Amino acid sequence: MKSAAVAPVFANLQPTAVWGHFAMLCRIPRRSKEEGPLRDEIRQWAVARGLAAHVDAAGNLLIRKAASQGREGAPGVVLQAHLDMVCEKNAGSEHDFCRDLIRAVVRDGWLIAEDTTLGADNGIGVALILAVLEARDLVHGPLEALLTVDEEAGMSGARGLAGGVLQGRLMLNLDTEEWGEFYLGCAGGLDVNVRRDGQAEPLPPECTCWRIELHGLRGGHSGVDIHAERGNAIKLLVRVLRDLESRLPLCVAALTGSTARNALPREASAIVALPVQQADALAASLASWESVLRQELLDVDPGVRIRFAAATAERVMSADDQAVWLASLHAAPHGVRRMSRRIPGVVETSNNLGMAALSPDGGACNFLVRSLIESGSTALADEIASLFALSGIAAEKSGHYPGWAPNPASPLLALCQSVYRREFASESTLQVIHAGLECGILAASYPDLDIVSFGPTIRGAHAPGERVEIASVGHAWHLLTAILAAIASADSQGLCLPTVMTVTGASIA
Repeated sequence: MKSAAVAPVFANLQPTAVWGHFAMLCRIPRRSKEEGPLRDEIRQWAVARGLAAHVDAAGNLLIRKAASQGREGAPGVVLQAHLDMVCEKNAGSEHDFCRDLIRAVVRDGWLIAEDTTLGADNGIGVALILAVLEARDLVHGPLEALLTVDEEAGMSGARGLAGGVLQGRLMLNLDTEEWGEFYLGCAGGLDVNVRRDGQAEPLPPECTCWRIELHGLRGGHSGVDIHAERGNAIKLLVRVLRDLESRLPLCVAALTGSTARNALPREASAIVALPVQQADALAASLASWESVLRQELLDVDPGVRIRFAAATAERVMSADDQAVWLASLHAAPHGVRRMSRRIPGVVETSNNLGMAALSPDGGACNFLVRSLIESGSTALADEIASLFALSGIAAEKSGHYPGWAPNPASPLLALCQSVYRREFASESTLQVIHAGLECGILAASYPDLDIVSFGPTIRGAHAPGERVEIASVGHAWHLLTAILAAIASADSQGLCLPTVMTVTGASIA
């Protein structure tokens, strides 16, 4: 990679190798489906160090590193992470994710991006892998680094990986966000994309236009944080508009909310038209709604705010289009559908109304449905499609990806637990995550691959203010290198687990 001075914020962070690579990732934009420049830079860096590197037909980067001397016969290990990041920023931020570097600060032991997402998900995983590839003093067997693309926007990279490409039989996925936990299962899911053409009408005479903005919500990861019952800006704003149209001669010209399907919507806005004399009534209604919502969300989203300002529009939605869209979005489900009975404390099935964009010419919205059970995600997706079908709105299901079924008898998991216990003098915990990891897709293509996932502590992924705990990055590096050394040693063979293991308090056979 091109040499560049490390930004001062990274200069004193340890381990230096890992943070140096993450600093590079912060300099190069990497929105989903636009990872090409970063991927090419890493590929050139790898080739310059004598590593075999190539890009597959799906756009993934695969790098191979030979075993350290005397470890050529050790089991091959695949190190896996994804190159892209969720690009979210606060309203008013001028950050351009296509051009600007990510700006971070250190505060109270955390590295934080204050106005944007940080990209620690999954940039820290990528940085850990690059540090392993670069290091000359580590003990390890044959290594493959699989750096996938488009994980955050559809997992097309993992989905497009051909069978027979990976040579290793063990895989360490580095895309989880709670230090001290090993993940051995995740939810699968699919998208429900809803579209409807509109019949625009001219702005009614003697009307003024107003932009209503609902903001100040915490947002977060639509899988990891869905159980927290935080506000959904789209759902809340639709609720407000439904009330306004029942009492005022209100016409909707536009409604937009969020740009990431896998992030809880933090902000939404609408442009509405009202007769001039209704401005005071609008102001009073919005003030009342802000008070109601702040009280409702006091324990989860106390920062919710509603503001409005003058706007312009030449056309509005037809009365029929407005009625159908607002009623349908108001009725559409969002949040946890069912908690798991098998794994206490883990969400089984949920959905996120993550994006909406309505205009006089038509509109679209997206629901990301997740479930630990295949039939659970299918049933909920069918329910959403049926709801919109009742109002004549087309809904298409797409992008299905399988879940990752837990394997409590994993020899790799037993090894990881043993190494953690030895290196940190404490017990790790096991978890099944209600989020989509690429492990499920890769396991479907490589059914004999033994997979475990772990990583440092990350908070607020997929939302501005995303942060990573600095000390936990050092711990993750120490653990990763110790696991690789243990796999490369002869006594790492033959480890097994009992047939029943406790996972977050529940026994999984």
